[in-house]
Amino acid sequence: MKGSYDITVQNKRIRYDFQIRRNITVIRGNSATGKTTLIDMVREHYEEGENSAVELRCDKQCAVIDGRSWKGQLSDLSDSIVFIDEGNQFVFSDEFASFIQKTDNYYVIVSREGIPSLPYSVDEIYGIRNSGKYGSLKRTYNEFYHLYEKNDFSAPVIPDTIITEDSNSGYQFFCAVCTRNNIRCVSANGKSGIFETAEKSKGKSLLIIADGAALGSEIGKLVELAKVRNNITLYFPESFEWLILTSGVINNSETADILSSPGEYIESSEYFSWERYFTALIVRITKDTYMQYTKKKINDYYIQKHVANRILQEINNVQLNSETETREMKRN
Repeated sequence: MKGSYDITVQNKRIRYDFQIRRNITVIRGNSATGKTTLIDMVREHYEEGENSAVELRCDKQCAVIDGRSWKGQLSDLSDSIVFIDEGNQFVFSDEFASFIQKTDNYYVIVSREGIPSLPYSVDEIYGIRNSGKYGSLKRTYNEFYHLYEKNDFSAPVIPDTIITEDSNSGYQFFCAVCTRNNIRCVSANGKSGIFETAEKSKGKSLLIIADGAALGSEIGKLVELAKVRNNITLYFPESFEWLILTSGVINNSETADILSSPGEYIESSEYFSWERYFTALIVRITKDTYMQYTKKKINDYYIQKHVANRILQEINNVQLNSETETREMKRN
């Protein structure tokens, strides 16, 4: 399945309107915010159809799974949007993560905790709130909202330490940049190590760079740490490969349309996260060229000063270059 889907779920008392954009969406929030009510309404419509008191509009079938028989229930579902309420511990298992990679469904999971086994995006974590859209009507209108918004830096950030998620090409790229500009660069060796690495890191200004497309389970802890320590800046592009592609250092006519609406191109049964898709895309379009990209080792082409500077320009209001290089970048 690929693309985005508008969903309306309503009865005489309450209505939900929202859009699902990727294969994994997580709904969080405290009790009495309407999460379980939404799941119950979807379940009622799924089980009783037109005989239920629930109206559900969506271009795809919407279903609910739960309990010990989740695997059997999933085996009967294809090309569907699958809802899972909180309390179903199987969503935290490696078995569930492995199983759903082989399906062509989208998943909407209610969970107050992060789900480390799943690579879901920081952009697809939502809460539910009453929008007041229907005013004095008895029916309550609910909408999804992003729990974690992207940073909008009001002033340039000049870090003295950078923490990267991986130890491969992304880390090697930022190490090369940092070496040129006397900045310390540290690898967290994976998303699960970012929080601990950041907590232990000293410095006047710390910049954390990680793949936003798969960092959903860790974002809550990192945001809270950044609130406690005012020297931390968070930057979560879709992935390092996405950063390269958006910079334009690879001249390819195919990528413009893809980058403008990735969801229309990324088949969920083939790519479990958008990070995997962008890696496959850049590997394919640079194959057998001087720009050939590999995940394990950065091609020297990308760390040339003029190429690296174009990539760095995508990181708005974060200055990783010397003042002289920054002036040169602006002139160019």
